[in-house]
Amino acid sequence: MIPIYQSKNFQENFLNIKKENQVDEKVYQVAKEVIADIRVNGDVALEKYVAKFDRSVPKNWEVTTEERESAWNQVDPNTIDALKRAGANIKAFHKKQLQSSKFMQVDSDIVSGQLFRAIERVGIYVPGGTACYPSSVLMNAIPAVLAGVDEVIMVTPARDGEEIAPILSVAADIAGVDRIFKIGGIQAIAALTYGTESVPTVDKIVGPGNAYVAAAKSLVFGDVGIDMIAGPSEVAIIADDTANPVYVAADLIAQSEHDKNARSFLFSTSKSLIEATNKEVEKQCAVLPRQEIAGASLQEKSALVYVSDIEEAFRLANKLAPEHLEIQLDNPLDYLGKIKNAGSVFLGHYTPESLGDYYAGPNHVLPTSGTARFSSGLSVDDFIKKTTFLYYSENALQQASDDVMTIAKEEFLDGHARAVEKRLKKN
Repeated sequence: MIPIYQSKNFQENFLNIKKENQVDEKVYQVAKEVIADIRVNGDVALEKYVAKFDRSVPKNWEVTTEERESAWNQVDPNTIDALKRAGANIKAFHKKQLQSSKFMQVDSDIVSGQLFRAIERVGIYVPGGTACYPSSVLMNAIPAVLAGVDEVIMVTPARDGEEIAPILSVAADIAGVDRIFKIGGIQAIAALTYGTESVPTVDKIVGPGNAYVAAAKSLVFGDVGIDMIAGPSEVAIIADDTANPVYVAADLIAQSEHDKNARSFLFSTSKSLIEATNKEVEKQCAVLPRQEIAGASLQEKSALVYVSDIEEAFRLANKLAPEHLEIQLDNPLDYLGKIKNAGSVFLGHYTPESLGDYYAGPNHVLPTSGTARFSSGLSVDDFIKKTTFLYYSENALQQASDDVMTIAKEEFLDGHARAVEKRLKKN
C-alpha cells in the first residue's frame, strides 16, 4: 500500500526537506582511487579493476567485427524489428532538433553569427550487468550520430569477462555506434576520460549508471563533458475521476520497479480514485516479478496525494519538477500551459511512460531529483558546440568605440579600452 497524504503533509514530507547527497562519501573515495590509478597506469590499472569488480578480464577489450556480426544471430528477429522501429522513431524525433550555422546580422560594416559544430568524440555508457538496456543505447547514441559526432564509442561490461549482451551489440549497430569496449563501472569512465593504451579519450560521456558511475562522472567533469548526474527515477501523475485506477496503478508500479529508491506520486482531486488505485497497486504488485523492489519503493518513497483542485495538483507537480509527468485527464492538451517543470510529459489515458522509455521518439535520458527546474532531457544539442563569430569594419568600430571604452574604464580594465584606442589612433 502507498501512503496517502493531504497536500500540506506531502509538501512537508517531500518538498520542504533538505536533499541528501545522492552518492555516499565511501563511493566517492573508491572512485577517486580507481580514477587516479587508471590515469597514471593505463591498461595495467584498467585490467586490475576489471578483474576486481567484474571478476574476469576479457581477452580483447574491444568488441570485434566478428563478435558484432555474430550478435545478430543471437537475438530474436522480432526483437530486432522492434528495436529498428524504435530507432526510426527516435531518429525522426531528434532529427527535427538539428540546427544550422547562421548569420545573426549582416551589413556592410558588421557581420555576426553562430557556428554549430559537433563534438568530435563521445563516449556512451551502457549498464550491462544482470540486466541490460538496449533502449539506453538507442537514446544516447542516435542523437550523437545525428549531431554529426565523428566517433561514438560505447562502453559496457562483459558477461563473465567474455562478451557483451548480444542485444546491446545489435542496438549499437542500429544506432550507429562506431566502437564498443567491454568495460563498465568507474574504470570505464576513467578510461574514456584519460585514455589508456587500448581505450581512446573522448570529449563527453553520456549515459546512466549506478552510484559508482555517477560518482566517477562527477569527479571527471571538467576534464571531460558529461550529460548529468542522474538520481533515482520518478513519475508524477495528475488524475481525476476520469482516470482508470488500473492504468494509474500500472504506471506507478512501472516506475517503482526500477529500484527501491524510485519515487512514484499521484496527485488527484478524487478520493475514490486514490483508494481504488491503492487497492489495484496491491493487486498488481502481488504478481510482479520485481515485487520486492517495487514494494519498497511504493511504501517508502512514494505517495498518493489528495488535492482540493487541479490547480493545486499542478502547483505541487511544478514544485516537485518530476522526471516524468503524466496528465491523466480528459482533453490533456488543454493543460500543457500549466506545466513549468518536468523532464518529459505524457498526455492522456493511453500514453503510459513506457512509450517514452522505449519507443515513441522523445529521449528517455531526463533530469531527476528536481533538476527539471533548470535542465532538460538529452537531445541533439548535447552533442553540439555553439561558437559565435563577429566582424567589424573600421567604420563600425569607430561608431562603437566611445561606448566600449566607457564601459571598459568603468570596470578598471584600461587594456580593453586601449585595444580600441590603438586601432583608431585616439591616443
